[in-house]
Amino acid sequence: MVRQPTVEDVARLAGVSRQTVSNVLNAPDIVRATTRGRVEAAIAELGYAPSMAARRLRTQQSHTIGIRLDPYAGGISGIVLDRFIHALTERATPRGLRILVYAATDADEEIRRIRQLREGGEIDRIVLTGTYAGDPRAEWLAEHDIPYVAFGRPWGEPGAQALDADASRHWVDVDGAAGTRAATLHSLAEGDRVAFLGWPAGSGTGDDRERGWREALGWAEEPPAELRWTSVDSVSRARAVVEDALAAMDVDAIVCASDTLALGAHLAASHAGRPHLLVIGFDNTPVAEALALSSVEQRPELVADAVLDLLVADPATGGGPWHRLIEPELVVRSRDDV
Repeated sequence: MVRQPTVEDVARLAGVSRQTVSNVLNAPDIVRATTRGRVEAAIAELGYAPSMAARRLRTQQSHTIGIRLDPYAGGISGIVLDRFIHALTERATPRGLRILVYAATDADEEIRRIRQLREGGEIDRIVLTGTYAGDPRAEWLAEHDIPYVAFGRPWGEPGAQALDADASRHWVDVDGAAGTRAATLHSLAEGDRVAFLGWPAGSGTGDDRERGWREALGWAEEPPAELRWTSVDSVSRARAVVEDALAAMDVDAIVCASDTLALGAHLAASHAGRPHLLVIGFDNTPVAEALALSSVEQRPELVADAVLDLLVADPATGGGPWHRLIEPELVVRSRDDV
């Protein structure tokens, strides 16, 4: 019978004390990042798994994070959330945490499900996804003193700046404006007529991504209407919008708010006889990779790390900030290789 690795084995491999390993598992925020990294690497190498049952008895906590598994909706961009949940699960284990996924079709049902899981002792903290202005889930969790971190900013909330400093309102998000700013600056090598294909106004995420395009081109106010194109997140609708736009004018490049829109724009450009027109998407999905389309990578693995850091931080220590913006990465591909 193969002997299971112990805390002592982890400590020996990492070159630290047993107490340091315990701190990494139970209070990682008090351990220096370099030391924590060595311990987590040793845990991964040995395949060490702490006894969750023993921890629950000792701490009266489940050390389990609940996260909603969104209903399957198809499409291209949903892969980002799938990658995030996978990364969250993978990175939770070395910290002595578990992930429990649950299904819910709307906010009210999710609140009921969280209440059941909480009262049953199955979860003691939550990761929220798909946040929006007036989100009742955030209010309910705060009222019931359940630790949570949101993947997404509190778009449209009154006094949102005050929420940034509130230790009960943790969130992690991707800096969408930084991503489209980088995409636009890269596009300027093709010429200064860079169009933006985005969603209808009013989406916090979409408006943020449009802002990066405007800032890169120096348009603090309303941008030229002929270069700001609008479509819902649909390949066919985006294709129709871009076909009409390209029939009326010429552009040097198109920056898009998602890979779904980018695919529609690429199909339209190809139909117009311009298959090599620079089109840049957002999300860096397998579709963008397969078609050699440049795209903005959200780096959901870094989002998962930041979410876990905030979930185990102790607000009582004043160890903020309680929000993190992750810098995305522009992945440039050449269509000459297609």
